[in-house]
Amino acid sequence: NTYLKNKNYKKMTFESTADITIKNNILIVDDHPFIIQGYKNAITRYNPKQYEFFITDAKDCESGYNIITNPETRAFDVAFLDISMPSYDEKGIFSGEDLAKLLNEYMPNCKIILLTMYTELLKIRTIIDAINPLGLVIKNDLTFDELLFGFNKVINNETYYSQSIQKMLDQSEMEAIEIDLFDKQILFHISKGTKTKDIPQYVPISLSAIEKRKMNLKKLLNISDETDIELVREAKNRGLLF
Repeated sequence: NTYLKNKNYKKMTFESTADITIKNNILIVDDHPFIIQGYKNAITRYNPKQYEFFITDAKDCESGYNIITNPETRAFDVAFLDISMPSYDEKGIFSGEDLAKLLNEYMPNCKIILLTMYTELLKIRTIIDAINPLGLVIKNDLTFDELLFGFNKVINNETYYSQSIQKMLDQSEMEAIEIDLFDKQILFHISKGTKTKDIPQYVPISLSAIEKRKMNLKKLLNISDETDIELVREAKNRGLLF
């Protein structure tokens, strides 16, 4: 399994003296059956003396929507949602993020774990701001043991961000750069191939002001290249441009 590699770098044991079995309803929505099976294998091995899990799975946004909105569905305690899946256009459900919002509406006590292949800082921040999931994981970070480690944190109401996400967030805090709306608009149009002389058609400031802002952005990002290619690349790397 690409996403649940068999590395044993994190040895975890989950012991409890509790005699009462805790029953949990789990939802897994992912369009890859072998990923779903990998999650099931890990979940069912989590502290089996204390927990009993009832797992429901879905393969896309439509089947996930139908399960969540079904009045006969018992509320889920934890949900694993892949962000990129076949959409359900008819109901305006285009991703796992939309399913997460739906869960927040129908089952507000459900602990949400979002899984993604995205590695762009701005996208990660957008997910955190919009959904604020208890768990957020880049799939390439996942091993069997790491999944158990993250699941343990989430089921105990602790936030879990996988290694790559935490590293990005830590680095962005150290390298935080603030730019205003005009700078963001200039970067956006440059990234789309708009020539500098044409940007005043889209941004309501003068050409000289735009050129000055471009120079300041390059200084801010420590770019010596006279072309705009490196400016766009570095802006994306810093999460200033999506």
